[in-house]
Amino acid sequence: MRTGRPLIAAAALATVTAGAAYLFGPGAQQTPAATASASTGSSGTKTAGTKTAGTARAKTSCTADARYPKRQLRGVWIATVKNIDWPSRTGLPVAKQQAEYVRLLDAAVKRRFNAVFVQVRPASDALYRSSIEPWTQYLTGTPGKDPGWDPLPFLIDEAHKRGLEFHAWFNPYRAAYDADTAKLPAGHPARQHPGWTVKYDGRLYFNPGLPQVREHVTKVVTDVVKRYDVDGVHFDDYFYPYPGEGGVFNDAAAFTKYGDGAKLADWRRGNVDKLIAQVDAAVHATKKYVKFGVSPFGIWRNKSDDPTGSSTSGMSAYDSIYADARHWIKSGTVDYIMPQLYWSRGFRLADYRALVPWWNNEVKGTGVDLYIGQALYRVGTTDDKAWTKPGELAAHLTLNRDYKQVDGDVFFSAAQLLSNPLSAIDRLAKDHYTRPALLPLIKDRGGVAPAKPAAAKAAGAVISWNASQGARSYAVYQVPKSGQDCRSTDARNLVAVVTSPTFTTKTPGTYLVTSLDRLQNESEPAKVTVAPV
Repeated sequence: MRTGRPLIAAAALATVTAGAAYLFGPGAQQTPAATASASTGSSGTKTAGTKTAGTARAKTSCTADARYPKRQLRGVWIATVKNIDWPSRTGLPVAKQQAEYVRLLDAAVKRRFNAVFVQVRPASDALYRSSIEPWTQYLTGTPGKDPGWDPLPFLIDEAHKRGLEFHAWFNPYRAAYDADTAKLPAGHPARQHPGWTVKYDGRLYFNPGLPQVREHVTKVVTDVVKRYDVDGVHFDDYFYPYPGEGGVFNDAAAFTKYGDGAKLADWRRGNVDKLIAQVDAAVHATKKYVKFGVSPFGIWRNKSDDPTGSSTSGMSAYDSIYADARHWIKSGTVDYIMPQLYWSRGFRLADYRALVPWWNNEVKGTGVDLYIGQALYRVGTTDDKAWTKPGELAAHLTLNRDYKQVDGDVFFSAAQLLSNPLSAIDRLAKDHYTRPALLPLIKDRGGVAPAKPAAAKAAGAVISWNASQGARSYAVYQVPKSGQDCRSTDARNLVAVVTSPTFTTKTPGTYLVTSLDRLQNESEPAKVTVAPV
């Protein structure tokens, strides 16, 4: 959910369960894993399934330490709709917009994050210069008004300078927050094609049942992938609208024309499935290395509705908004799935402890990566007493260590990186992000490890090397005094990921430097010795 309304479905249905047990503190459940994950090769690429494969783990005397994963996605959503995160308000000067954005990125880098998910299309509008859809109102305050610059190259470049992967976040079906089309710019698709839309609950939606809508959304996404240096395409949880007070979603005419004898619910799910598959194919045909994934509502189905569902009793995405994440996983039409598990441990309708293992099992053996959407925005709120405790969020990541398919977390949203409610984000970084991490690898996205850094040398405390062709960044490891090289096992010796061919050390010793391509395929290391001063 991206409108700032917490738990629009499940949490509104019941009160918080009292008496739940919570474990907090930096030492809670942090025993290092006895062995490395059997599902991850030495490169960090998953070995099983349709999306990824990898080589067998190289023999090593190191025992993997779960506190320092070698590869882990650490991301944050940056919402532009209603100016939730960026820019803070409409009409700001360009320099102020840029400064605000850089501040968000620097807050992410400070906590050793490695990815941002930036909302570039809130509602059939564009945060970038587009010939297909009008300028978003969240830059200037006026729908369709040219802000005088194209923010997207700047947003991408600043992320890449800091070693952050940039995912362009699109809302596929939301046409406008106001159902009055007369208020939309003249060139808006909803005004040009009124038959594409459905009014519901005071808003305007594109009809997912129309092939023309799927073509339009795919065209919008493909246009961005072609023209901008994005690393990923991301959809959030909005498909058919969440149940509201708008009565019936009136897609009867489309159902009559295209239903082909199916039940309405099955037809609607099929429409969404078609869009996901179509976008997946288009993105990868345009640029193979660009990742595509979805962040669905956290409950696929409840066990009461389907014996294979989760032990929950909240709203079902499958039944209420016709989003069948299981289908996308099994059919391989996503590179990753990022369920929004915005509930605490012990929450009666949707216990975090029940949902993580359910999603873990869903992706097992498929090769689809699993990242968890985390509710940073709920920390310090009082509708569930668990979120009044500063350790709840960090405890989620501690629990994740027990589930080998969980490859990272993304936090909603960026504004709380700055406000740091209850100092929870500092605690999370201290307990879980004490070392950098490389990005998880998805073999189907390709890439080749660059040549190892050449001419590596040390001058005092500064290590430098020649830039490797095809390298976007470099990993720097410090070999411990024991001489044991554990870089293939975990990140205990990883001290930095840098974007330029130089690094200033803090202590003398032996260092290893590797080259990383844009997907972070990793080269063999170059060795450098930094002498004591």
